[in-house]
Parts: sequence; C-alpha cells; structure tokens
Amino acid sequence: MTPSETAPIEAPAVLAPATQQTLHLGFVPLTDAAPLLVAEALGLFRRHGVSVALNRVGAWSALRDHIALGHLDGGQMLSPMPIAAALGLSFLPTRLAAVAALGRHGNTITFSTQLVREITDAAPALAARRPLPAAAFAEALAARRAKGLPRPTLAVVFAFSSHNYLLRHWLAAGGIDPERDVTLVVVPPPLVPTELAEGRIDGFCAGEPWGSQAVALRHGEIVLTSADLWLNHPEKLLTFRSACLAAAPERVAACVAAVLEAGLWLSAPANTAEAARIVHHAMPDVPEPVVALALGRRLVLAPDAPPTPVQGLQFHPEATYPHPEHGAWWARQMLRWGHIDALPPDLIASIWRPDIWQHGAARAGLPTHPPALPPCPGDLA
Repeated sequence: MTPSETAPIEAPAVLAPATQQTLHLGFVPLTDAAPLLVAEALGLFRRHGVSVALNRVGAWSALRDHIALGHLDGGQMLSPMPIAAALGLSFLPTRLAAVAALGRHGNTITFSTQLVREITDAAPALAARRPLPAAAFAEALAARRAKGLPRPTLAVVFAFSSHNYLLRHWLAAGGIDPERDVTLVVVPPPLVPTELAEGRIDGFCAGEPWGSQAVALRHGEIVLTSADLWLNHPEKLLTFRSACLAAAPERVAACVAAVLEAGLWLSAPANTAEAARIVHHAMPDVPEPVVALALGRRLVLAPDAPPTPVQGLQFHPEATYPHPEHGAWWARQMLRWGHIDALPPDLIASIWRPDIWQHGAARAGLPTHPPALPPCPGDLA
C-alpha cells in the first residue's frame, strides 16, 4: 500500500480493551524503535485498548536478561535473538514469539577516519566508492599486515545480531576471514561513537543514529549501509514471551495493530520532523537533526559532506510482516559461523508468528494477506 502524504491515524471504530493489566515492553535507544515510541506518543496503544509501558534499556544483553527473567513482557529485539534465546545461548532458555517486524534497514558500517585514510592509501581506486567494496578493506588489511600492525577491531552490538551476521557476510564476500583477519567485539549501541573516538575500536556496525552521531562528532565515516548488503532486509522484531502471548493474545494483537498504525504514520514524509522530535526524547544526547537523518532516509556519510539519499528505514505495514523465511536465513548464518550446531525442527515456525501479525492487521483495518517476500542474499559456502 502507498501511504497518504499525511497518513492520518483514526481511532478504531470499536475499541476492544482486553484488560487493564499493563504490558511492559523494552527498547534500546535506536532510531528504529520509532514505531514503539510513536505508538505511545500518539496514544495508539490506548486507542486499541491496551496499556503499555515502554522501558529504555541500554544494551541488548540487558534487554535479553529482563525478558528472560520476566521483568519485561517483550519488546524490540534483534532478529537472531529469539533463536539464541530459545536455545539458551549465553543465558536462560526463553521461548519468544516474533509477532511483527518493526521495519527494514537502518544499520550502517562506520569506520574511523584513520581507517578510512588507510583504505584510501592502500586502494585509492576503490576507496572512494560508496558503498565501499570489501575488496578495498582487504587491501588495507594486507597493508597493515605488511607493516606488522595489529588487526583492526570492529564492534557489533550483540553476538547474535543482524549487525554481526551482515558484517560477517560483507567481510567474507571480500575474502576476509572475520575470525582471523579482524577482531570482533561487542559494544552496546549508544557507546560505539565514544569507543570509536577514543580509539578502542576502528569501526562498527550499528543501527542509526549512532553511525550518524560518529560522523557528526567528526570521528568516523559511513562506508556502507545494511541496505547495500541486503536490500529490504528485516531488522528489529516486536517480540513477546510466549507465555505472555498465550495468556493474553488479544492484548498482543492490539500492540501489533498500534505498531502497524505507527509505521503507517512514520511512512508519511510530512511526519518526519515530528517523528524526529518523538524519537529524540528517547536519546536526548543525540542532536535532533542527527536523529532526523535516518527517519528522512538521508545520511551524512562523512564530516562536512551534504546529506545523501539512501535506501533507509522502512516502516510501512508491508515491512512489518514477520516472514519465517527470514528467520531461517538468520539461523543459517548462525550455523555457518558455528554459533549453533544444529537447528531443532520447527523452531523457526514456533517463533515467527505471522498469524498474530494478521490478527493485528485486521484490528487496524489493514490488509491481512502476506506481502511479497523480499529475497534473501545467497548463502556463502
């Protein structure tokens, strides 16, 4: 569907409250938390008769722990996280239901200005290209090895994250071994600009606005976006503890309906400025114009550069369908990199719940048929 220019949100014709009990949902301060933040700010959860309390959490590991321990009912989550949670990787086994995607795209690979200079020196013909070819980075790595310099350190925001697997996919496509040619570390999203500025990392893959913030602070350059790696890739999920879904399916469907309507509102360019104001409240240390960039599908790739249009965040309802095929792709990456030994039968089908999305879409008066599946990138051998 094509949203209207203003995409007005109308209250449902029949308000169907399920219960007065409040659902506690967590989010990490990222631009793609916008559907949750907007649904709260515009009163969309209330319009669908559900009480929701949003809780800001600084790191994905903390969000995982709060959900696993039952302190939160669900919330924003990285796409591979429900698989890791179900298998008990690094914490308590936790059954989750992915009832909607929160959108597509939104991550950047950002390198320090020093690392960009090294790439320019090593491969001048390739270094100016955007998106940056992995082959250019491979040339810089070879030059570092010849000089006896250590491997560069690249950060991802969580071990079981889209950022980790997309970054690995890009590196491997350029003949770079992520296990031996670079050092990968985990840094929570709000901390990556500081870690880059202080030289503890040489680059990172993280969601906006943190790449843009590193550029605004003049410590880094955005060398490619996640849309350059996988066009129309799924990003965050709206997840609930499976026990919560079983106990209150109508409240969960009401949350989905509110998030879908928020995504429709976010898709209208006329609402970008107001959306930036709403999202900025969740990350007040980032200037509002920096927050507005990704919401307007623009990025400043380097200090003093003009904003560049990009294949940016997508929040429209078609972008929120939880395709199980996408879950299977993340699982294959976990297998490919040895993060899991095997995938239990039917695990993906038990986590990805398009039926709940369809229930929520019906509540919101939106089409319920499955949208076209964005193709997944080829798997690397």
